[in-house]
Amino acid sequence: MTKQFDVLVIGAGPGGYIAAIRAVQLGFSVACCEFNPYDSPDGEPRLGGTCLNAGCIPLKALVASSEAFENVSHHYANHGINVSDVTIDILRMQKRKEDIVTRMTSGIGFLFRKNKITLLKGRASFAGRTEVGIRVTIRENHEEEEVVAQKVIIATGSKPRQIPNVKVDNSTICDNDGALKFTQAPKKLGVIGAGVIGLELGSVWRRLGAEVTILEVMPSFLGSADESISREASKLFQKQGLHIKLGVRIGQAKITGEGVSVAYTDDQGADHLLDCDKLIVSVGRVPNTEQLNLEAVGLQTDERGFIPVNAQCATAAPGIYAIGDVVRGPMLAHKAEDEGVMVAELLAGQKPHVNYDTMPWVIYTTPEIAWVGKTEQQLRAEGRDYKSGQCPFAANGRALGLGDAQGFIKMLADAGTDEILGVHIIGTSASDLIAEAALAMEFRAASEDIARTCHPHPSLSEVMREAALAIDNRALNL
Repeated sequence: MTKQFDVLVIGAGPGGYIAAIRAVQLGFSVACCEFNPYDSPDGEPRLGGTCLNAGCIPLKALVASSEAFENVSHHYANHGINVSDVTIDILRMQKRKEDIVTRMTSGIGFLFRKNKITLLKGRASFAGRTEVGIRVTIRENHEEEEVVAQKVIIATGSKPRQIPNVKVDNSTICDNDGALKFTQAPKKLGVIGAGVIGLELGSVWRRLGAEVTILEVMPSFLGSADESISREASKLFQKQGLHIKLGVRIGQAKITGEGVSVAYTDDQGADHLLDCDKLIVSVGRVPNTEQLNLEAVGLQTDERGFIPVNAQCATAAPGIYAIGDVVRGPMLAHKAEDEGVMVAELLAGQKPHVNYDTMPWVIYTTPEIAWVGKTEQQLRAEGRDYKSGQCPFAANGRALGLGDAQGFIKMLADAGTDEILGVHIIGTSASDLIAEAALAMEFRAASEDIARTCHPHPSLSEVMREAALAIDNRALNL
């Protein structure tokens, strides 16, 4: 007998599993289908998608381990803590990372059981429609079954983008998956792409001893960030030892006896070879849509492989929605989660929405970088009259006590209404501090609202308040 569900979610990444849980909470019968290429010791699908298995969670575990190693090796002496002959056990570090991943993915399995979500193991593809619903085929190995759902949410995520003449083998030339599994720090590491993932991975292995060269095709560094953040980040990262080359053209990468050799042309037109032990290719991601058989339900992707949707993630096919990395907008786990909740609540007759203008971005480097809202260059391009306030972490007692007073917080507000238009942070704990700004902007707060809110002392959050005060030239500690 064909299994039937109110809602079928295709993909158990951050968007998919959250959508499934919210749909159950709203009274629907829900199934979630997962085909996962990641290694699984028990043969079961590894839930959580790229984020939990080969992205956000394992990478941040390595970020924490590498930062701890660098702190004890180079910075603890400032606290009067003298340590000699510090070593790093990469295999043990990797085991810690894998333990965290296993715990997190197992936790999603627990949530599926708790919420009575049916897990369908295999790869899903559309098979058409019947009078009772949308037909979807689930294939696992050489077996297949067909299920029917009234509504379908596509949440199949994305995969690393490939580039010509640079063939990834995840041994010598790696994407993010292979770069998370090095068993030792390479002496020389090349990274193609100075985006979020490239900077984070490059920073991890630099802290652990690698000489890192980053090749970036774009002529500017971190072009999506506020220009003042980009300038400060470039200065600090190069001071740390990251060699960043902008405006390059990548040629061919060849495996050699010693590693890999990458041909590139610099921004002046001169040809070079970069010889390294390992090469990481981090040039963005592309949506996983090619094996969904969308044509069977009258859908097709755009020229970049994304599924066109409206503001509430509905596709052109009745009853079918798409969220996360397979649709327009930033490829962020928290964006996918919010879209999953929105669609589930929409199916229940509620009136949800996602405010993309208050969606924060974070780069987990040292120092961290985070922002929400408009950049100064965007506001200038719009011709909007704005005012700016900025406070350095060097003026904050808590940052000085932590021994990490690099960077600043910058706030932008409308010159007339004082509404906060953007907040940009480079500094310690930026990933946590940005939440206050996102919340304030969600409520359309003015900079004065933050300036008049009592913040704990001593705390890093005081830097946010001082930036708000600085907008009206009334900062108290500058």
